[in-house]
Amino acid sequence: MKPFLRTKDFSVSGEEFELLLDEDLQMLVTQPQPKDLQKYYESDAYISHTDSRKSTLDKMYHAVKKFSLWNKVNLIGRYAKKNKTLLDVGAGTGDFLLHAQSRGWSVDGVEPSLDARMRSREKKMELVSDLSFVAGNKFQVITLWHVLEHLPDLDNQIKTILSLLETDGVLVVAVPNFKSKDAKFYKGFWAAYDVPRHLWHFSREAIEGKFASHQMKLIKTKPMWFDSFYVSMLSEKYKTGKQNFIRAFCVGLWSNILALFNGQASSLIYILKKEA
Repeated sequence: MKPFLRTKDFSVSGEEFELLLDEDLQMLVTQPQPKDLQKYYESDAYISHTDSRKSTLDKMYHAVKKFSLWNKVNLIGRYAKKNKTLLDVGAGTGDFLLHAQSRGWSVDGVEPSLDARMRSREKKMELVSDLSFVAGNKFQVITLWHVLEHLPDLDNQIKTILSLLETDGVLVVAVPNFKSKDAKFYKGFWAAYDVPRHLWHFSREAIEGKFASHQMKLIKTKPMWFDSFYVSMLSEKYKTGKQNFIRAFCVGLWSNILALFNGQASSLIYILKKEA
């Protein structure tokens, strides 16, 4: 692997990290990878594990989130051929599962953060702390919404997750795309690098290659259009110390327009099925 760029943890520790490029897979790897990752999640700034609405950015995040939940449940509904059983890995505070449950899905969720699980429990959605609690079960759909990039021991984690998938089920993986225009524009300030919480940084080629080694075939890719705007707003703050909403909006829009032609959106959803 060769050096790709240097970046830092802007939201919690301020520590610097290097991203190395695996040229064969077209995947970036965070170095060093801390042994104690938990301390890097212990911050109110880590919004996916909170329901904070303190800042303007928080409020925007949650406004978009409502639409995204509806869209995600519609998406997985297209792949429930015989039963509507759903496992969400990295379920956060449970909002996606609650929305899916309200639309007829039988749901289970895994979330390692105790704080997030407690917040989910307040909403009447019980989550478990790791995959061992659902071992032996089978699910028609398994989702990882911006989770794969966080998983240590990646190949073994993928193997365990796939063991829970029905033979004709689908795996839905959403991850940032380091080949997007906003990533190239912001470089080391790109918020979606989010080191060291993000251990791996994927491209389409990386997802396709990594899952092919687990006998999974990529059947569809979908862009997450809102992510370019949200990530650009955070990136502007990291780069300049200011929100710069107009500039961030322009960069996000520019990234999305180019993605219409090259498919390189800021974040992508990958639909994968077991090879026949």
